[in-house]
Order: sequence, then C-alpha cells, then structure tokens
Amino acid sequence: MSEYTVDALIAAAAERGASDLHLVCSLPPQLRVDGTLSALEGAAPLTHEDCEAYADALSCGCAEAIRGCGELDLARTVGGVRVRINLFRQQGHVSAAVRLLSDRIPRLDRLGLPPAVTGLTGLRRGIVLVTGETGSGKSTTLAALLDDINHRRGGHIVTLEDPIEYLYTPDKAVINQREVGRDTASYADGLRAALREDPDVVLIGEMRDLDTIETALAAAETGHLVFATLHTGSAADSVDRITSVFPQGRQQQIRMQLSMTLQAVLSQQLLPRADGAGRALACEVLMVNSAVRNLIREGKTPQIANTLATSARDGSLTMDNAILKLYQSRTISAATARAWARDPEYLKKTIPG
Repeated sequence: MSEYTVDALIAAAAERGASDLHLVCSLPPQLRVDGTLSALEGAAPLTHEDCEAYADALSCGCAEAIRGCGELDLARTVGGVRVRINLFRQQGHVSAAVRLLSDRIPRLDRLGLPPAVTGLTGLRRGIVLVTGETGSGKSTTLAALLDDINHRRGGHIVTLEDPIEYLYTPDKAVINQREVGRDTASYADGLRAALREDPDVVLIGEMRDLDTIETALAAAETGHLVFATLHTGSAADSVDRITSVFPQGRQQQIRMQLSMTLQAVLSQQLLPRADGAGRALACEVLMVNSAVRNLIREGKTPQIANTLATSARDGSLTMDNAILKLYQSRTISAATARAWARDPEYLKKTIPG
C-alpha cells in the first residue's frame, strides 16, 4: 500500500505549490507545478488497491457511485485544503484529478487584472463573460469579482456551480451557493429557479447549452447581473460560440439580445514567470461599447478584434498588449511573450530577438 495518506498527499502538493494532483494506477502521484507535471519525489507507483482506497477517501465513501456513471465530481476540504476532485474509471482502474484551491478568495486588486475589470463590480445588470482554457484562472477571477460585490454592497447573490469551489462568507450581501447534481439537476433548471429567488447577481459556472444561454440572456434583459464562463479563446470566439448554439433561424434574435446585454468579456491565460516563481495572468478585456454592439447585432464578429485594438480609452486591452505589458515589467521573458502571443508579428516590433 502507498506510504501516503490522502491528507499527506494533498499536504505535500500544497507545500510544493502544486495546482493539481493526479493519481493514476502504475504511476507515482503526479504534481502539476507552474503548469508542468512531474512525479512526487520518492513516491512509489500506485497499485490498483491504492487508487481504490484513495478514491474512497477522497469521496468520503461515495466512490461506488462511479461504477455506474464512470465519473464523479465533487469539492471538499481535505486536511485543511479546499480541493476540487474528479474521479473517473479508465482501463479497469480508478484515477483522480485533484485541483488545489486557495482557502481564501483573493482580493480583486491582487490578481493582476487590467484596471477596467475592477469597475465591473459596479454594474447592476447585463452579462460579463470570463473565458479561457481549463486552468487559466477563470474560477478565481469570478470568485474575486463576486466577493468584491459582497464586500461593497447589499443584495442577493446566487451561484450555480459544478462543483462548488470557493466558499463565500456573506458580508453585505446574502449569498446562496447551489451545486449542480446535488442542489439542482442542471444549470438550466437552477438558473430558471434562481430567477424566482429575487437575485441581484447570478453566477453560472458554465454556459454550456441552449437552455442555459437562453435563460441567462433573459435574466440579463430583466435587470440581473450575470457572470458566466465559456471555454473560448477570445471575445469574438465567445460571441460566435453563444450564437452558434442556436438554430440558424434564431441566431439573429440571439445576436440582438446579446448586443443589448453583454457588458464585458475577459479572456485569460496563465504564463510562466521569468523568475520561475509561478505564473502570471495575461488578460484580454473587451469592454462592450456602441461599436461592438453594432458588430454583434450585424453578425460581423471578425471585426470585433479590430475594434478591441482601438478601444483602449474604454478600458479594452488586447491579449498581445497584455502580454507586452508583462514583458515590459520583466514579469515574463521575451521567449514566453513570443510563444503566447496571438500575433507574433506585432510583438516582434517591440520585443528584441
């Protein structure tokens, strides 16, 4: 049997600054530190029995549930560390992917976000999207935005999450956190119910289907502030992703609704720091102005990128300019800036080599 208990494994991962812990049969426990996976030093490969025991401990005895459905999502506190857990079966064994979360929600002004983002917490209605690939810090940004609202003004905040990651401590706001699969059947069901619960702010963990997107648009139209995530790479991609979910005959109507309700789109990447001490946030910000609303309404989303580049006075910032700022502050290296740029030719003009 493995020499590590679950608590000891997660403590070891936290001590080394890991963002994720992977448990796979026939491999030693794997830690993701600054985006790179490597084995926990000195740990032996896990046996089938080790993985079954870890799954049972991580799920508090509910690992049997994955025999029927094949996977299980949950979030809990283990050894004093808040973690998000995905258990799944592969080739007759159970594996675990464990995301380590901060035990406290970071302050919004400590994340390195562009200045315009702090103003989003003052909005009273509309939709704010936070986009990016898995592991780009979307959940942390959303938690910081909501917690800032919680500390600044009264109101009712309802979150729909799968699973619940950060736990909020109500301050000036009343907060209800609902977990999909445990507190409500789906995002769409939970969102429809939320509109009958007198909310001021609604967080949707992911806008992943037609019903959820349709209800989110309706919520924003009727005077609610909606925060949500999408797995897209840019503001223009986000608009296309939302409209493409709907049948062709409805897309013009959806573009019209989106043009009236969308307030901002944040697109995030986490880049390795030049000093090797973790990763830095590069964040593109599209503040939706009248020009962008017209482009959305007319279906001219490819032109949004050009408008974004010329809307700095409204607080917008392109991803390449966000990366350039990180390079100029010596937070990231020139090689990293070039590797992560969307338009490498643009950065070549200002970055040597």
